[in-house]
Amino acid sequence: MWTRLSLLFFFFFTMPFYYAMPVQTTFPAKLLHRFSDHFKPVRVQSGSFLNRKKTMNYYHLLLTNDKIKLANRHQLLFPSRGSKTMSFGNDFAWLHYTWIDIGTPSTSFLVALDAGSDLLWVPCDCIKCAPLSATYYSNLDRDLNEYSPSRSISSKHISCSHQLCDLGSTCKSSKQQCPYTMNYLSENTSSSGLLVEDILHLQSGGEGVSNSSVQASVVIGCGMKQSGGYLDGVAPDGVMGMGPGDSSVPSLLAKSGLIRNSFSLCFNEDDSGRIFFGDQGSTIQQSTSFLPLDGIYSTYIIGVDACCVGKSCLKMTSFKAQVDSGTSFTFLPGHVYEAIAEEFDQQVNASRSTFEESPWEYCYTSSSQELPKVPTLTLMFQQNNSFVVFNPVFVFYGNQGITGFCLAIQPDDGDMGTIGQNFMTGYRLVFDRENKKLAWSSSNCEDLTLGKSMPQSPRNETLTNPLPTDEQQRVNGHAVAPSVARRAPNNPSAASSRMISCCQNWYCYLFLLFQLVSAFS
Repeated sequence: MWTRLSLLFFFFFTMPFYYAMPVQTTFPAKLLHRFSDHFKPVRVQSGSFLNRKKTMNYYHLLLTNDKIKLANRHQLLFPSRGSKTMSFGNDFAWLHYTWIDIGTPSTSFLVALDAGSDLLWVPCDCIKCAPLSATYYSNLDRDLNEYSPSRSISSKHISCSHQLCDLGSTCKSSKQQCPYTMNYLSENTSSSGLLVEDILHLQSGGEGVSNSSVQASVVIGCGMKQSGGYLDGVAPDGVMGMGPGDSSVPSLLAKSGLIRNSFSLCFNEDDSGRIFFGDQGSTIQQSTSFLPLDGIYSTYIIGVDACCVGKSCLKMTSFKAQVDSGTSFTFLPGHVYEAIAEEFDQQVNASRSTFEESPWEYCYTSSSQELPKVPTLTLMFQQNNSFVVFNPVFVFYGNQGITGFCLAIQPDDGDMGTIGQNFMTGYRLVFDRENKKLAWSSSNCEDLTLGKSMPQSPRNETLTNPLPTDEQQRVNGHAVAPSVARRAPNNPSAASSRMISCCQNWYCYLFLLFQLVSAFS
């Protein structure tokens, strides 16, 4: 570091003389090491100068002075198999999933993405787990896997004395392996087992950056016993919790200095999507602050100031809501739901109807094979920020086309709502935990590692997946189990000519100085 600073000071103090000299003028320069004899009078006063080189103390001082905080080393991180996410519709409870690789040698798992919980768990040394054979699931072309710490040479047990062991007080010995139990909102739905530490295989990337492999140590729940929805097709291969808790994957990646403390999710209407760790969003995004729950930021809660249907903004429709990718559809407090539904019903140009086994109350038949114009639904936030829900309805299809649609919102008990995946569709949602805010910009979910922009282009297509079953919707009002779930020019001369042109004035001096400082950083 001191060698670099010496060069920087040399550059800084000689540049003015360079500009005053003819172009042909040259002068010698001598680079000095910070521990050389030339610097002895400077350093001896501080007592840090070493007379004896190549001793252990000498090298220790070199190391101590050269320490650099290697924070935020990657623009973006994403699973080793790619940043893509996918939804399988009704088969897998409408959640978005991604493939991840765990352990050494690595094993692949198709995990549900849940911003409403913290733990990453997978089926492991199973006592009671969901079927893992592809024959049980119509949309899978391969069997799912079961994890076993004993088969991974990089796995480590987490003891009951570990700071991330929530159930440590129940252990008979502090050296005992830490147990865990995760209970979810859906009735009788849980995962339990033992905590381990192992490698999560990732890729790094970003605009102007080549992709490279990254191995990150994370906490994993060895899920030996599952219950409820986890035995009935919901996340049979595990869940990746991305909540604010210390044990979540985003938290561990940020704490290790691999990324900025943020991540993004993007869900498309064609059931595709993206996930990026470290993403802080675009320059055109809007945002709103996260709110604490009982003084703690234990989950992603936002405050909605008002709701608008079409051009009509409704009174008394402010509410708080958890933003949860682990919930398929959206639930609102009763009074807010009623106000929105009644206004929607007045504005929509369609006849009210009912559909068998539909979990939604406000449904309509279509007089043509096309979806009629549907009133927009907008959530208003502070500083006049707005979130337009691209597709607030669920469309029913028959042999001849569209047969009807429903307002895909349900009432929930209490004064807290849940913003589910259907409201997130069409947006790049940034969970900026560093600045405690949720940010959004409309997006087609392009690959950020290719340097492509994520254009603002609202979608008009409609969903074509089958109706979610009533059983998935009715339990505690929640659809699913997861809880509160640049480049240098090819021609060097071109760069030189631009630099000479720039250096005709002092602005270039400052510009080059800034570039040099940036390079050292």
